[in-house]
Amino acid sequence: MPHTEMLWLEITGRCQLACSHCYAESGPTAGHGTMTVDDWHKVIDDAAGLGVRQVAMIGGEPTLHPALPDLVGYALAAGLTVEIFSNLVRVPAELWPTLMRLGVRLATSYYAASAADHDRVTGRAGSHALTRANLIEVLRRSIPLRVGIVGGGDAADRAHSDLLGLGVTNIRRDVVRAFGRAAGHDGATAGGCGHCGLGRAAVLPDGRITPCVMSRGLDGGNVRDTPLAGLLAGKQWQAAVESVPRSRMGPCDPDSDHERCGPVHPEPDPN
Repeated sequence: MPHTEMLWLEITGRCQLACSHCYAESGPTAGHGTMTVDDWHKVIDDAAGLGVRQVAMIGGEPTLHPALPDLVGYALAAGLTVEIFSNLVRVPAELWPTLMRLGVRLATSYYAASAADHDRVTGRAGSHALTRANLIEVLRRSIPLRVGIVGGGDAADRAHSDLLGLGVTNIRRDVVRAFGRAAGHDGATAGGCGHCGLGRAAVLPDGRITPCVMSRGLDGGNVRDTPLAGLLAGKQWQAAVESVPRSRMGPCDPDSDHERCGPVHPEPDPN
């Protein structure tokens, strides 16, 4: 089994949005889960000890977790690079210094050049204007940025052109995948990419580990009961990874920079 190089840390289920395709079914009424800050510190320590190189802090909306600056700083101090996947609807002034730290990069999703179309996906009027304004601010501050577009056709092409016009250079495109709220959705055209668990793992807000944020039904154990190293070497994790349907398809271009997999809503975009 490949060495684990990247971890998704799903630190919250709470989000200001309720996107129609959200794999985690995040929303305003969800909580931060049962993992404490100390629990997350332990996961980060264990990850660094195992040779993990990158953590992606996602949700939900990770900027809503009050401990995000602490967790980012802790991961950087452990020698890890950090990607924060945010909807960029609201960035508090006090959070910008954290986002600008060396070793941190941002990822977000952009659903349409049209405000009406974007807001229809997110379920919140005005979200397009807020995200677009913060995209411009991220670029102004020269924060490394990756943007995912979910869906295809002319709307995706227009969103791509709009992003290029703003100055975004790292743009990924993915289809709507049939997980969470998108399960059974008419526009969902794909399932998993077939690479879940190969060099990566996800830790959910309740401490469970799973091969991918979108394969959350595959339970590899819980970091609140067993250290991460023990779980990743265990039979339950091996069974979870082996149960993933493998495909010869190309990568799903997710939210992760890893070319073999990634949610563009979380690695598709969670929001």
